[in-house]
Amino acid sequence: MVDAAEGLLGIEWIEGKMVKKLLPCGTEEEFDSEGEIPQDSPNNEDENPLDEYGISLDTLMSLIGIEIAKMHLADIIHGDLTTSNMMLRHPTSFYSTDSNLSTELVLIDFGLSYHSTLIEDKAVDLYVLERAFASTHPDSEPMFASILSAYEKQMGREWPALRRRLDDGKTLIVLSVRITVLLPASVRLRGRKRSMVG
Repeated sequence: MVDAAEGLLGIEWIEGKMVKKLLPCGTEEEFDSEGEIPQDSPNNEDENPLDEYGISLDTLMSLIGIEIAKMHLADIIHGDLTTSNMMLRHPTSFYSTDSNLSTELVLIDFGLSYHSTLIEDKAVDLYVLERAFASTHPDSEPMFASILSAYEKQMGREWPALRRRLDDGKTLIVLSVRITVLLPASVRLRGRKRSMVG
């Protein structure tokens, strides 16, 4: 809730965990100061952190795809889709009339978001998420494929054009890496924070 006239901003506390902490990670920050894996890490072999939320990994990936599609159908581009900007609401603080749902996925941190109807902007949002998965969660290709599958079902008629643009974007990004050596300033201006430049 925002009331600009009164200078009020309403925010909600999400009781739950970041999705990043619920998935297998391959980053250094996963270890504590003594180089040990913390007990609440998802790599702890004894338990699956998603059991506490009553969902499977496939269900979580579907929730991610559905929520991103809802956002894109409203022509909102997040600008920084990562598993650190997604939270899974704890079942004890989630209320639903649907008994099949024990939790919900909440997208957070819309500081870089903007409104756009362009297919390319939506494809870039998905590409940023794909790169975030690849760099943070090892062997994440099947997880991202599940996200895209759920996203595709939600997007309906918009999906084919978006899929083509997403695939085209991967080719263009490879080309831009080659250009980076020659023209680094122009590539920086095309980054995800481009709206911050005059």
